[in-house]
Amino acid sequence: MSIFCSLSVGLTHAQPMGAPSLGPASADELSPAVERKLGEAIMVEARRDPDFVSDPAINQYLNDMAHHLVAFAPHGGPELDVFGVRDPVVNAFAMPGGFIGVNTGLIVSTKSEAELAGVLAHETAHVVQRHMARGLTQQKQSNAIMLASMAAAILAALAHAGGNAAAGVALFGQAAALDQQLGFSREAEQEADRIGFDMLSQAGYDPTGMVRMFAGMTNAATLNESVRGGVFASTHPLSMQRMTDMQNRARLMKPVPNQSSANYWYVRAKARVIQSRDVKTALLVTEQFQEEARVSDGSNRSAALFGLSLLAFQNKNYPAAEQYLKSAQVNVPASPFLSAQAIDIDLAQGNTNHALVTAQAAIKKWPEQVAILQRLVKVYEVSHKDHELVELLNQYIQRWPDQVPSLYQSLGNAQERMGLRIESRENIATYYRLTGALVAAMNQLQEARKMSNDFYEQSQLDARVQKIREQMTQERRMLERFKAG
Repeated sequence: MSIFCSLSVGLTHAQPMGAPSLGPASADELSPAVERKLGEAIMVEARRDPDFVSDPAINQYLNDMAHHLVAFAPHGGPELDVFGVRDPVVNAFAMPGGFIGVNTGLIVSTKSEAELAGVLAHETAHVVQRHMARGLTQQKQSNAIMLASMAAAILAALAHAGGNAAAGVALFGQAAALDQQLGFSREAEQEADRIGFDMLSQAGYDPTGMVRMFAGMTNAATLNESVRGGVFASTHPLSMQRMTDMQNRARLMKPVPNQSSANYWYVRAKARVIQSRDVKTALLVTEQFQEEARVSDGSNRSAALFGLSLLAFQNKNYPAAEQYLKSAQVNVPASPFLSAQAIDIDLAQGNTNHALVTAQAAIKKWPEQVAILQRLVKVYEVSHKDHELVELLNQYIQRWPDQVPSLYQSLGNAQERMGLRIESRENIATYYRLTGALVAAMNQLQEARKMSNDFYEQSQLDARVQKIREQMTQERRMLERFKAG
């Protein structure tokens, strides 16, 4: 079972006006800085897990949705980082520091974008109100011991270059055990209901989507349908009172058209393919896509054909993938999802020139899409256009200084091929720093320093190494105090 499954912290549901408020977070609780560090340390190892969904299109879609929702939080939104997890179980979970995981099973189980947004709104409300921090610092000896153990595991991981695998496993074990003991109070769930529902409706989503989603999960759990009911329904049962309150609240809201964006349908299709781990499941999903393509229209039909193209591509049947994609493009607006698939098919078949034309047109049309940018980077690499690649990467690094660490890795690799060895190691060091591998970052900078004969450049590199050392020292001290407490 994936390590992510056991890190579930409930979603839940919307509550009418007048739901009890827990008030502002107290200064005696887990500080935001320490909570964020806990989450970042877990995520360093989490990104290496085979069930972590590294697909940039899915993760960007989820983050865009969460950030749109949190813009309507009552007192401003915290820093959020949402990511997908390859798991058919219907679940989503929050980790310390604003990290939220969404299982592919949850995405696939939804029938509309409003349903997915409803789940994410509730989970985001838990983060907004710092319910995890409050739960971790409740007056319970078991929580204090478990949290101290988690801090000890992080300290152990920091002591090893690149992150010690054994320490990472221990860290996940501690987090999983802590989650099993941690549960939100009725008041916290009601607060998340109320705030999540308000964010959902103000963000322009159909609020009845939340009602439908949670009612469906609860009914499925009652019927012992473990895949649809999932971890959430069994560990966070929805009371009749809360369900009634949510339905009453929805009736008071101004009706909103229940429309789903094209991106939602493409993300849902991608999630279905990603969680198809074996031949039997892939065949079942193929039949489902074929049926949807037959009975649906518009973006829903296009997404089903897109899913069939993804499955054919996965099986290296590139002609079939191309044919399905052409059918998916009929009578629908242009989409970054479809363009990205076209680039992948061209590259797989060696049509580099056509891939380049498609990628350049796509990045011009959708300059904010990381998935398109990454494909243009790949086309430049395959085409040996390192000078153009470096220019492109520098432009986007200026636009997104810290948001996409892989840009620094690609830049460093291109510079290495061009013989710019010092600059290469500086950018690879930045990549490691942004992904939490601080020791590896220092090693790259120290290598660069040995290659340089310029005193000014050496001084700059020494300063960067010292800054990372100070960061590591501050983190250790913070965690040691926390551990001792």
